[in-house]
Amino acid sequence: MSLLDRAISLALPLVPKPIVRHFSRPYIAGATIDDALRVVRDLERQGVLSTIDILGEFVTRLDEAEANAAEYVALVRRLHAERLACANVSVKLSALGLLLDHERCLTHMRRLMDVVAETDGFARIDMEDSPCTSATLDVYRALRATHGARVGVAIQARLRRSFADVDDLSRSPASFRLCKGIYLEPRSIAFVDPELIRSNYTLLLERMFERDAQVGIATHDERLVWEALRLIERHGRRRSDYEFEMLLGVDEELRGILRAAGHAVRVYVPYGERWYPYSVRRLRENPQIAGHALRAMLRRGARRVPAQPTPTPTP
Repeated sequence: MSLLDRAISLALPLVPKPIVRHFSRPYIAGATIDDALRVVRDLERQGVLSTIDILGEFVTRLDEAEANAAEYVALVRRLHAERLACANVSVKLSALGLLLDHERCLTHMRRLMDVVAETDGFARIDMEDSPCTSATLDVYRALRATHGARVGVAIQARLRRSFADVDDLSRSPASFRLCKGIYLEPRSIAFVDPELIRSNYTLLLERMFERDAQVGIATHDERLVWEALRLIERHGRRRSDYEFEMLLGVDEELRGILRAAGHAVRVYVPYGERWYPYSVRRLRENPQIAGHALRAMLRRGARRVPAQPTPTPTP
């Protein structure tokens, strides 16, 4: 990472929102459901699956949670009505009020899962920062008991507890998305060394395969993609047992390599008016993107500024 990229990453909270929006444009489908579905259809033409996330986590009012829940229900019905079986939904429970009222959040998720079941769909519960972990897994357990294979949950390799969580959750059939995790956590509960996070990712993935779990292998780290392919071969996993998952706008070349090799790839497609917190997290995770965008903007700006004539000296 260059010094410019690092400086941009540290300064993001001070950067005006229009500039952050410009930097984050590759990551976000747009503000509306129609924007998201346009991206989903484009990905479908490329043979790529999608999972759609409505931005707006960590709500502070119950009416916001109610509105988010209603929008998710509308989204699932829209996917079904437009026959977009290539797409499912991802849900951050803090958007449905997890930190305000656990029971009401669970009620929202039950309502959503009923519609998912009616439409023959699937929903993935995203994992957030560590204060949400236990409550998120409790909701997953409750929904898995009633809706079975139609619901899955994300597991973060960064967290020290994750191996025990995988062991516990996979005592019965389970569906996981395995990611590194982007939330910066205290060393007491999370690995901070990148190599340890990679090693734990590989360990967790092997355990998931040993337990015959369905796995979304969510990474842009080609070292981990290599490890995943090795484990897929070692454990005799069928193509229907796993998929690779990637973020919208990140390493499309690697996505193409995996698709060309015949692996299923699903792209995470976020949309919504509340794009700013998500954008800042993603740009901090990949500050090189912000650096590239800033340099490109400066180059375009320089081309647009006309050369000024040299003033003629006054006699």
